[in-house]
Amino acid sequence: MSSKYDVKDFAADVLEESYRVPVVADFWAEWCAPCRILGPVLEELASQANGSWKLAKVNTEEHPDIASQYGIRGIPAVKLFVDGQPTNEFTGALPKYQVEYWLQKALPSRFRKELQAAEDLLARGKGDEAQPILERVVREEPGNGEARIKLARLLLFSDPRQAAEVLKDIEDPAHAEQVEAIRTVACLASLGDDPSALPSGGVRDEYLSAIHSLLRQEFDQALQTFIEILRKDRYYDDDGSRKACIAIFKLLGEEHELTQKYRREFSRALY
Repeated sequence: MSSKYDVKDFAADVLEESYRVPVVADFWAEWCAPCRILGPVLEELASQANGSWKLAKVNTEEHPDIASQYGIRGIPAVKLFVDGQPTNEFTGALPKYQVEYWLQKALPSRFRKELQAAEDLLARGKGDEAQPILERVVREEPGNGEARIKLARLLLFSDPRQAAEVLKDIEDPAHAEQVEAIRTVACLASLGDDPSALPSGGVRDEYLSAIHSLLRQEFDQALQTFIEILRKDRYYDDDGSRKACIAIFKLLGEEHELTQKYRREFSRALY
């Protein structure tokens, strides 16, 4: 049965087209009963997509070389292509609600190119130029966790309160560690602004000093001081020094030289 979604030229209809818009390739065959169940579901969703993605139906009988190239062993098989590469997939005739869920998770943001541009600017230290790009993406696509994380990270040391606000109500497990790290630093910043909220104790001044080092992005000094506090009073400010060190490690990344320098010392201070 012919369809307006049938692929004639895989390179043009799928690979090249996927540089412009994500393409969902449905590998199927006439003899396949589950394919006849899934096909109409995909076509219905494609007609409702408003151009956010395209459907391409690849008949494996007509394109056996393509099916072989992409490792199709059973059909129906569905692959998502972005920028010429398969990025996600499923096999079998899933019900409509499961296909919708898969699309929701698998489809890249329509602002992925803007996000890449912002990432490039951030890598070159041009945060002022990256900020309006990220703000626009968050405004237009508030559910974009990646954009919200990048914007919050950018704002963290200039406007910690706003950084925390950007992450309000975010519930994306993929970004949980970064979210927690940013919230921890924002909370420490509020304590730095209002030291009266801190419990009295012998390490209070050191703790404030560590917070101020952190907010100045003097991470080496901050880690040194927080770890020293761990040795003296592990549970000061509800285990605040441990949380601060973990937050710094997560913000810097596990491969950062300071993370590697202080990880072992941090563990020793704990145990």
